[in-house]
Amino acid sequence: MTQELSQEPANEAVVTDLDTMTATRETLEDYTLRFAPRSYRKWSTRVVGISALGGIAYLADFAIGANIGISYGTTNALWGILIFAVVVMLTGFPVAYYAARYNMDLDLITRGSGFGYYGSVVTNVIFATFTFIFFALEGSIMAQGLELGLGIPLWAGYAVSTIVIFPLVIYGMKALSTLQVWTTPLWLILMVAPFVYLVVSHPESVGQFFAYQGENGVSGFDMGSTLLAAGVCLSLIAQIAEQIDYLRFMPPRTPENSRSWWTWMFLAGPGWVIFGAIKQVVGLFLAVYLIANVADGAGIANQPVHQFLEIYENFMPGWLAMTLAVILVVISQIKINVTNAYSGSLAWTNSFTRVTKHYPGRLVFLGVNLAIALILMEANMFDFLNAILGFYANCGIAWVVVVASDIVFNKYLLKLSPHAPEFRRGMLYAINPVGFGSMLIAAGVSIVAFFGGLGEAIRPYSPLVAIGLGLVLPPIFAIATKGKYYLRRTDDGIDLPMYDELGNPSGEHLKCHVCHHDFERPDMMKCETHDAHVCSLCLSTDKVADHVLPAKV
Repeated sequence: MTQELSQEPANEAVVTDLDTMTATRETLEDYTLRFAPRSYRKWSTRVVGISALGGIAYLADFAIGANIGISYGTTNALWGILIFAVVVMLTGFPVAYYAARYNMDLDLITRGSGFGYYGSVVTNVIFATFTFIFFALEGSIMAQGLELGLGIPLWAGYAVSTIVIFPLVIYGMKALSTLQVWTTPLWLILMVAPFVYLVVSHPESVGQFFAYQGENGVSGFDMGSTLLAAGVCLSLIAQIAEQIDYLRFMPPRTPENSRSWWTWMFLAGPGWVIFGAIKQVVGLFLAVYLIANVADGAGIANQPVHQFLEIYENFMPGWLAMTLAVILVVISQIKINVTNAYSGSLAWTNSFTRVTKHYPGRLVFLGVNLAIALILMEANMFDFLNAILGFYANCGIAWVVVVASDIVFNKYLLKLSPHAPEFRRGMLYAINPVGFGSMLIAAGVSIVAFFGGLGEAIRPYSPLVAIGLGLVLPPIFAIATKGKYYLRRTDDGIDLPMYDELGNPSGEHLKCHVCHHDFERPDMMKCETHDAHVCSLCLSTDKVADHVLPAKV
């Protein structure tokens, strides 16, 4: 042992130790780069579920619903929203189940679902992009509210809506769960009240809503317009990854909590889209009302703060309407942007650490994510929202559909992919062509279609291209490769069982000989050069691969 340690370059060892100390300190709070252990998951299924759903309080759905309705008319917008909801529900269920069952975020699931240890880095970048795009969108809406209610200039409002998030995200899941649970009741009341008021006091608004044909006067159902609307909505498909950042903290499933576990896994996982679709419809409804009944309503119809302010002013004093509208906007945007910032910092940290074997700390990437989002806000991204979301949807769809396809077809039906998810370095090949290749092809072809490269007739169908290729390519690649690129090893060198008698990840603790902390069995492997165990994070930051087991199938 002493000889082997002395052969390791001194400077490499020092850097590795520093990385490990930094990473270990932070992961004891939020488990940035690893499996979430049973000893940390003390929340009930209800608290985890409500915390996850708190993240969908965002008002961007209202803006998206209004934008697609204004562009394509109510009929096509509603069909587009329905397509969006069905796709998200079907693809979100398997990945949400895996996250809640095995207590891993979507990056860790992606690694073992056809992408490989380094192959999933590209999907992490896709997800990180999602978080700062939507942080910027939500921050823009918050800045609009601050300008309207407090007279703060937009440029300053963008900065305020960014800076206020930083301290709220520092303390991870413990702080976020408290914030989400306590703010949800007030948010629900403020959001539902104006819609109920309109339907009851202005029943004619329902007829106006269904008759609305959009700014282009699209009459009735049109497949191209419907799919373009669905494509914009489907940019939200990566929201399931943010839901999973909470769902990974679900308690073990037992006979006693089974019903509650399944209920909250569904509602907080794929079920988020039910609430998201409803918000999009309500956003369109409010927009149509403003266009039909308010002077200059068309200019503000897609801005949620104005949607709510105008309706509040119909049944309460102006000062109170303004106050409540600003409160709603601020609460909503803080609830979602703490999630965007938190998830984005996890995604960037995961990618950077794997590629460089260096962990600078999650808070560094929290700052990076917020800085990028602020730049987008100052560039006034709100004005070209549809174009950004339509393009991004192709990448997000390809990723999530490929992972879902691998779980459903390759793991459960073909049994070519290992049933239990694997994420540890040394157990996986660097790149698995099954998922990695499928995603690149699905995203690439759909992006070409989106920009008209396959002809204008195909252009509206780019989301369907991403869905179709993402669905069929993983089983095709898995059959062609006979599943040989999933596991680099089938044995991690530890005799203890990985799962308990109920199929939950084992709570047995082992000590990592590198960082000297105890971690649970699913996070540990045998060290190659020492008669001891090493945790997954220390493997990730091992620059000389001193601890990584050799390939062995």
